[in-house]
Amino acid sequence: MREEEELALVLREDEQLGAIEGWSRIAKGYSGDRLYVGSCEGRQCLLRIYDGERQAAKQAEYEHLQHFATRGIRCPEPLKLAMTGDRQVGYMLATFIPGEDGETALSQLSTEAQYAAGLAAGSELRLLHQLAAPPEWPDWHEAKTAKHRRYVEQYRICGVRLPGDEAVLAYIERNLDAMRDRPNLFQHDDYHPGNLVFRDGAFAGVVDFGRWDWGDPVHEFLKVGMFTVETSIPFAIGQIRGYHDGREPDAAFWRLYALYMAMAVVSSVAWVVRFHPQETDEMLVRLGRVLDDHRGFELERPTWADIVF
Repeated sequence: MREEEELALVLREDEQLGAIEGWSRIAKGYSGDRLYVGSCEGRQCLLRIYDGERQAAKQAEYEHLQHFATRGIRCPEPLKLAMTGDRQVGYMLATFIPGEDGETALSQLSTEAQYAAGLAAGSELRLLHQLAAPPEWPDWHEAKTAKHRRYVEQYRICGVRLPGDEAVLAYIERNLDAMRDRPNLFQHDDYHPGNLVFRDGAFAGVVDFGRWDWGDPVHEFLKVGMFTVETSIPFAIGQIRGYHDGREPDAAFWRLYALYMAMAVVSSVAWVVRFHPQETDEMLVRLGRVLDDHRGFELERPTWADIVF
């Protein structure tokens, strides 16, 4: 079904949405969801259309958004979740947070304002991490170790190798025990400037919860080292410190951070070759920078964390 056909189907079957004129398409992100913005009872709303087979996952996402919105966390407030009569298409209606994404906004801010926005974003992330996984959820250390082993197998046969990869793999093996007894908490799992909204030069909220997961909260900071530092190092440093009540984190944080970054270096190669081979060169440049940041993982605290501004 073409996008315009599925939008027409949703608007035809849902009287509330059908009464709204001027839905405009937003082309953004990797989620596969089709996004539209419209005016609902005097405020902007976001209509998210997705394939019906994803309804169970969207139900969980909707419930998490309800949980966070009622606790004052700056995220979209979910308003409706439904499916078309043929169950081929699902849709979610939520409030829309107006503003610019961080990738655009941060470049227009002073160094001090970028750092201040990072402090706010880190503090907000800490609030998301107050939600714990169900008690029956698999042990983090066991699940993450097994996932890493699968990625290593894929990496070794994917046909692309990174310089110094055996040293990186050895570093990971030496540090896997650091994940023992780590908490399983809510993860946005895509918390970077592209999914953060800014308004009037300040952090205004977080969007795009579709990749949520459970896991070690330190794992959430992968996106800082992979993506955020390419947009703003002051914001990245501020986010980490904001999460830790304005303080520099301890060595235990950096040990886990480096472990997860090293794992991500390996898994990212296998992932990009398999799913987005046309982006392999771009990914290798990024991973080369990560390796440099950690001196091939001789350093756990990355070099950019020492930048004075």
